[in-house]
Amino acid sequence: MIDTTNLRIVSLLPSATEIIDCLGLTKALVGRSHECDYPPSVKDLPVCTEARLDSDKKSGEIDADVQTLMQKALSIYKIKTEILEQLQPTHIITQDQCDVCAVSLSEVEGAIAQLTNTQPQVISLQPDLLREVWDDIERVAQILGVEAQPVLTKLQSRIDAISNKVQVLVTEPPTVVALEWTEPLMVGANWIPELIEIAGGETLLSVKGEHSPYLFWESLIDVDPEIIVIMPCGFNLERTAQESKILLKHPAWKTLTAVKNRQVFITDGNAYFNRPGPRLVDSAEILAEIFHPELFNFGYKATSWKPFS
Repeated sequence: MIDTTNLRIVSLLPSATEIIDCLGLTKALVGRSHECDYPPSVKDLPVCTEARLDSDKKSGEIDADVQTLMQKALSIYKIKTEILEQLQPTHIITQDQCDVCAVSLSEVEGAIAQLTNTQPQVISLQPDLLREVWDDIERVAQILGVEAQPVLTKLQSRIDAISNKVQVLVTEPPTVVALEWTEPLMVGANWIPELIEIAGGETLLSVKGEHSPYLFWESLIDVDPEIIVIMPCGFNLERTAQESKILLKHPAWKTLTAVKNRQVFITDGNAYFNRPGPRLVDSAEILAEIFHPELFNFGYKATSWKPFS
């Protein structure tokens, strides 16, 4: 087993920071990405990345900037190599799942090659499914010398509590479209269809384990879901409310069943849904509250989700 007292961990993505926290290793963190904000105590840590994007722009402008950078083969994020040199980490956690979400494995390897005083071990995460998120937690724990099973057992028991109630009491799951972006439209995929199913819904327009696709309005109109959940990547509840107003301008919006029945909901897509870590369980609980308020009340309403008017 590794002596955890000697660990010096830099986390370059928010979900990894939350995994480190749930494993009881928060005190071993010495650096973070510019987006890591949970638990709140990590905000005091040195920041090791920065974005080439202005996240204060509107959704459509952010998407356009992302496409421009990718077409020019430029990274969306920059690693502050001089900060890494000062921190001398024993481990760096990054990802190789989405170039838009955080710094990539290749960028981290390039930055490490420039370091002179340390050669940290890189742990790269690449989950597309809920099971793979659990596998990542276990792998990180094994590398860092701690036990993951108690954490995983608690997380899975919360998932099972939802699933078991749904299987017994929900006979007709509502059809659901999860929107990961509002301008242009994108559908939440990867683990999102699994969370929808766990919470007692039937997911539409996205495939479990695949990346989130762009969505034509015609497709949304054709499937006409009973429930729409808006969960933009990187936006909190207030920002989601602001960015979702663009939907109201489309002439077909008011014709959708979910809109007419007031079954459109906004969520904190920054804290939940888009971070493949332990709070995906919270995300499933949020969806369960939304889909079946007569069965579930975990206390997330108003702070983490609310109806979109």
